[in-house]
Amino acid sequence: MLKRAITRWDLFFLMINSIIGAGIFGLPAIIYNEAGAFSIPAILICAGLIFVIILNFSEVASLFNKTGGPYLYASEAFGKFPGYLLGWLALVSRIATFAALINLMVDYLTYLDAIFSNQIVRIITTILFTGFLFLINYLGVKHSSRLNNFMAIAKLIPLILFVIAGLFYIDVELLNFKQEIPSFDNFGRVIFVLVFAFTGFESTVINAGEMKNPGKDIPFSLMSATIFVAFFYTLIQVVCIGSFPMLGDSSKPIADAAHYLTGPAGGLLITIGAVISIGGTLNAILLAGSRLPFAFSEAAQFPEVFSKEHPKTGVPYISLIVFTAVTILVSVSGTFVYALSISVISKVVIFLIVCAALIKFRLSNKELEPAFKLKYGHASAIIGIIICIYLLFTSEISDFQDVILTMLIGLIIYLVYKFRTR
Repeated sequence: MLKRAITRWDLFFLMINSIIGAGIFGLPAIIYNEAGAFSIPAILICAGLIFVIILNFSEVASLFNKTGGPYLYASEAFGKFPGYLLGWLALVSRIATFAALINLMVDYLTYLDAIFSNQIVRIITTILFTGFLFLINYLGVKHSSRLNNFMAIAKLIPLILFVIAGLFYIDVELLNFKQEIPSFDNFGRVIFVLVFAFTGFESTVINAGEMKNPGKDIPFSLMSATIFVAFFYTLIQVVCIGSFPMLGDSSKPIADAAHYLTGPAGGLLITIGAVISIGGTLNAILLAGSRLPFAFSEAAQFPEVFSKEHPKTGVPYISLIVFTAVTILVSVSGTFVYALSISVISKVVIFLIVCAALIKFRLSNKELEPAFKLKYGHASAIIGIIICIYLLFTSEISDFQDVILTMLIGLIIYLVYKFRTR
């Protein structure tokens, strides 16, 4: 039986690690170029939209204490086969995101030493770091949580120091809201970019079977982490705009702004912070992603071997080994560039299904009382569905093609497994 070792604050830091990844280190310049100083209120508006989805997630998640997350919710609400397809999308996107981020982490390491640009060194670094994360997770969920907490705090310290230092250099003239108001399309693009800067939380709920009190801790952590991230992103954007005049021309705005304000030491600190930030997100992905094959196996949709647990640590070690091996292969092969496009669509589809599941659970299980219940649940779910549909319409056609291809591959695997078990 899986060990319930993840506490409320472990879960909070897991969500921080999952949400605040590498994107924040390039985000300020991207949204500034589209909306100028209006990118600041855009962060708060986007946080409000995401919070609606978070509320829906909170009620649905509070109904379950088993491993699986959105895969489990969709299976219970709409049937095992639709649940499997959603879970398969989530699994592939976790692998693709891990591969993309670990390659980005090695890119950041080239700022410290050019040797990391060598292909052999890149592969060795990828294997060693992934192996290190595997070892920590293999030793047990408590060890993984401790590493996660450390990396979450370690990633926040450089950014907090950047914000504190930057506030002393704020030039009010640069925070100019008298400029031309951005067009509806430009503002929409900013919101779209920001939505995915707030995501990642959807994977952390997968580990409910290893949480001490998922019914209460998931809603608390979802809401508190989102509020914290919104406040933190806003402060970073204010400092970047108000203290760094060259923001629009920078590809690594926080590092460049830190260098501009405090010299090379500041830029180096932020670069190290970026590496730690990505590392923390990678650990969160490995912890959550490795539990999906386990959840499939528990539902008899993957071979039974994936549900084997270590006799001492309770870790689903076969699922962890296979997930780690596949992520290493994808990471060193470069195929993640193609697969990464499904991550965008799969996140929105997950949000849409969870919002719909809230309505389904309320209609079909009226006696069921979740640990967290929304006052206006149906209205919140409908608004969440509308937000998701809007986001799907703003996506590229090529992204949908990749999603369809990925689902077809998952369908083939599903049919082959079902045929063999019969």
